[in-house]
Amino acid sequence: MSSLHSVANNLFFCISHLDARCCSTRYDAIALSTMHLPKPVALLRAIRSLFKPPTVIPPTVEVLPPPIVSPVDRLALEEMLDTPIQNLYLFEMALRHRSVLRNDPSRVLESNERLEFLGDAVLGMIIGEYLYQRFSDKDEGFLTRTRAKLVNGEVLAIYARRIGLNHVVLISRNMEDGGGRTNTTILADAFEAVIGALYLDQGYAASQRFVLRVIVEHASFDELVQQQHNFKSQLLEYVQSKGWAQPDYRLVSEEGPSHQRVFTVCVYIQEKPLGQGTGASKKQAEQRAAAQAMEYYNSVLEN
Repeated sequence: MSSLHSVANNLFFCISHLDARCCSTRYDAIALSTMHLPKPVALLRAIRSLFKPPTVIPPTVEVLPPPIVSPVDRLALEEMLDTPIQNLYLFEMALRHRSVLRNDPSRVLESNERLEFLGDAVLGMIIGEYLYQRFSDKDEGFLTRTRAKLVNGEVLAIYARRIGLNHVVLISRNMEDGGGRTNTTILADAFEAVIGALYLDQGYAASQRFVLRVIVEHASFDELVQQQHNFKSQLLEYVQSKGWAQPDYRLVSEEGPSHQRVFTVCVYIQEKPLGQGTGASKKQAEQRAAAQAMEYYNSVLEN
């Protein structure tokens, strides 16, 4: 701005002293020779710049990506778990069955299987600790059998339905049409995965509170402890009491698509087939085969 003022002052000085009526030719020549005026082109540009509007630079507007909408309702899940959630994505993963990712193999690790693995370990620890403290007069065999009753797949599916996981589990459309929301294995896996997510999100204490509230503090806990539905254990104890070899469980068939397998197992006692069962997992089929074998032995004992 100071340079423009200088140009304007020199221009005014030049014009005022070049008036032929007021100045002599000799004086004008001397004045022009002593003045440091810019060249005509530069002077014209300077004059034009005085009337040029300032350049307005528009502010930079940051374009943000669209928000990621989670398929999981945070408030509903917090009410279900009775605790606030910090990392919602962990719980979204815990509810995501692998059928959702069937068309995208690169995302296979985003299913709930890894969290299910972790949740299974955390659940076993919590139940084991609780049983150890509550039944201080019981031996290891009783504690093992009781824990098995509390954390087997069919019972875990009951817990899952009790808190409403069947309504929020994420499954594919085909799985939905095939009754996936009532599938025992899917619900049991989701329940364990949620425990794993809760452990990572808030730690062991929060996981422990959740498990004790849903499982131990329920009215049917004592009744469940007294139940004798671990038929494999019953069958093992029976054959051992007879001095026989351990039951031999043999896989008869494995059918159905990979996401909905059906296993058939036959149990042999002293090389004789005494029970056969089917289920969504080998363990479930073995339990049902053992139950059938125990029915046979119970009927023999009654007669």
